Amino acid sequence: MKKVITVGVFDYFHLGHLRVFENAKKLGDYLIVAVQDGDCILKTKPDANVLYTTEQRVHMVSALKVVDEVIIYEDVDKTLPDVDFDVFAIGEDQNHIGFQRAVKWCQKNRKGVIRLPRTPGICSSQIKKQLQSLK
Repeated sequence: MKKVITVGVFDYFHLGHLRVFENAKKLGDYLIVAVQDGDCILKTKPDANVLYTTEQRVHMVSALKVVDEVIIYEDVDKTLPDVDFDVFAIGEDQNHIGFQRAVKWCQKNRKGVIRLPRTPGICSSQIKKQLQSLK
């Protein structure tokens, strides 16, 4: 069985997130989605406007039939070595230093790395801005 993992915050859940999951699932037989812990988000981005708690985001992602397993993570590069997977599916915009270290770890440990394209016109940051303009 080929296991695929993808990671993210998945707050302000939208069609782009669902498409990432669907495309990641096509890369294997079993999809693991790692949802970033809310406390960790606020440590690195104290001004982040997180809409849902970690538990709520895990619950939403778990309810999707395309997802086989959901885990919680803090730092992507520290989490991957503890997970049994074959392919790391990441968004084309996920390039910060933690992702760079995670990709290097995958390459060193013979794990596949696939960059998935963004869904045009859909972005969590844009959704946040639109919601704030409604206030």
